[in-house]
Amino acid sequence: MITVDGIREALWTEVRYVLLDMDGTLLDKYFDDYFWCHLVPEKYAEKHNISFGKAKEILFQKYRSQEGTLNWTDIDYWSRELDLDIEALKEQIRHLIEVHPHVEEFLRAVKEAKKHLYLVTNAHYKTLKIKMRKTRLGGYFDRIFTSFDMGVPKEELLYWQRLRDITGFNPRKALLVDDTVDVLRTAERFGIRYLLLKLKANSKEPAPSKSNDFPAIEDFRQLLPASRKP
Repeated sequence: MITVDGIREALWTEVRYVLLDMDGTLLDKYFDDYFWCHLVPEKYAEKHNISFGKAKEILFQKYRSQEGTLNWTDIDYWSRELDLDIEALKEQIRHLIEVHPHVEEFLRAVKEAKKHLYLVTNAHYKTLKIKMRKTRLGGYFDRIFTSFDMGVPKEELLYWQRLRDITGFNPRKALLVDDTVDVLRTAERFGIRYLLLKLKANSKEPAPSKSNDFPAIEDFRQLLPASRKP
């Protein structure tokens, strides 16, 4: 398996396409975990006059039933399903949206190196709008592709096939960084050559053990060219 050092070297030489996930990779997943595991259960419990624990039990079962589908991140679906204004609730805590350390430094370096830079995300376009307005990261990307644009989540081969059809990107000259192993496995099956797992998706939780499947980074500083390092 290629090492992180090997991928970093390839990134600044032969890689022409840099594909980056958003939640957990560029942005701290604490926002999403807090939202779905605390705020939504709290509001659901209040609405139905049940305990917080019971609300979590009900909601987690509902969440699991939609995992791996477009509904998983479709806030319009969850607004209807839970009878809560999910978009408005996200706006209420947008101050918790944070960019991981050294992300902007990395994005600037990629742009200066004239790579094609794409944001590839399962996020719903309404969530994307909230997060880009808060972080101002949108201007770094040549294009942004959500699973809703593609009609399928990134866990499906069709997402990557459609991305290639739209952009003409060469998977053998591409790097994908994502915090989800299942997404990386699908990208590997599609033929993307350079794959990196982003650890420490949620800054307030211990970093998980490194996967044996893919090289992993905790910090984008690990990918900066030597000239950018202190």
